[in-house]
Amino acid sequence: MANGIIRLAEAEDLDRTVRLHPAWCAFIRYCQDLRFGEVDRLKIQDGLPMIAEEVKRKVKFDDERGGRS
Repeated sequence: MANGIIRLAEAEDLDRTVRLHPAWCAFIRYCQDLRFGEVDRLKIQDGLPMIAEEVKRKVKFDDERGGRS
């Protein structure tokens, strides 16, 4: 996701590009970095994510890479 542009793979249109608002890009990057967990109480204002009041990170102890995910 560079500069708010992502590519969507859909059955009808496999080469479609979509521009996202920087707030959505930041939220998606945050979710990618979180990897495992939950986001509760996500506040949306004017159709954009503003703040997540509670974020829970899940830690997997049976992960083969050393314990933490």
